[in-house]
Amino acid sequence: MRDPNQPTPIQQRALTKRLGDILTRNVPLAPHTSFGIGGPANFFAEPQTPEALAQCVRVARELGVDYFVLGKGANILIGDRGFDGLVIANRANEISVRGTTLSAASGAAVYPDVIEAAVERGLSGLEHYVGIPSTIGGALWQNLHFLSPAPERDRTLYIGEILQSAALLTADNQRLIVGPDYFEFGYDHSILHRRDDIVLNACFELEPAPAHSLTRIMEQNLAWRAARHPPLDSQPSAGSIFQKIEGIGAGRLIDECNLKGFTHGGAAISERHANILINHDGATAADVCALIMHIQQTVYSHTGYWLEPEISLVGSFAPVKRIDPNAVNAR
Repeated sequence: MRDPNQPTPIQQRALTKRLGDILTRNVPLAPHTSFGIGGPANFFAEPQTPEALAQCVRVARELGVDYFVLGKGANILIGDRGFDGLVIANRANEISVRGTTLSAASGAAVYPDVIEAAVERGLSGLEHYVGIPSTIGGALWQNLHFLSPAPERDRTLYIGEILQSAALLTADNQRLIVGPDYFEFGYDHSILHRRDDIVLNACFELEPAPAHSLTRIMEQNLAWRAARHPPLDSQPSAGSIFQKIEGIGAGRLIDECNLKGFTHGGAAISERHANILINHDGATAADVCALIMHIQQTVYSHTGYWLEPEISLVGSFAPVKRIDPNAVNAR
């Protein structure tokens, strides 16, 4: 029986005809994620401009092909069986600055590209998000945030606060320019979570500031993150796994259950941050899912709180075998 999510032969031929120049087949997705986990994409495209991104999305919609727009590949877990439709890896990365307004295509990396473009011109507002793996599109999708500035770190700063406008391809394939109110920003949330709009470009209103002071903030923030987060180059992760519980913190609850360092397969709970899982030894998506369920059950059993995942699950997943609750905590 054919997988209902897999494009039909007719859809495949039409997709190849319309996107053939930038389309490839059976591309492993693990190297395109910060977790280093995930099976292959049936179809894979890398649009280099906002116009090409919009074209990929329109074609997939018109043909009825499942698609997913991929940025830096953080905050997601791709299934071991991959993605049966079209993965659109957004490579649109144009950046321009006019006065105090910075414009960036949705595939531009917040760090280093966009932040460095602002800091080089003595413009403040983006330096707070240094070190966070995200594209501009992903930043608006989740309302990118960071506890800053140093040394107090008593306020969460959101990228939505400096957004001036954004160009969208709407769910009905219309081009639309919107202001920040359109996004209904919240903590780790925007209207993009429930609307199939695609960000093509965004403009940010920044403020003049001495470049040396911006560089100092970046250095402080990078040091603060390095002390609290596992390094992505040696301990790949997807960022925080569970949603924030106001006034408590998911990581604190996990830590209280003595779960730091617990391993399952190639996945482990970080010793440095309990709400981050790392790929320490060729982890599969099944390893990660089993560990997520184990954390949920353990935390609920010990504290009465149920943790909800913050990361997005993308693609097809193999069956997950639950972890024995009496398993020895492997540190």
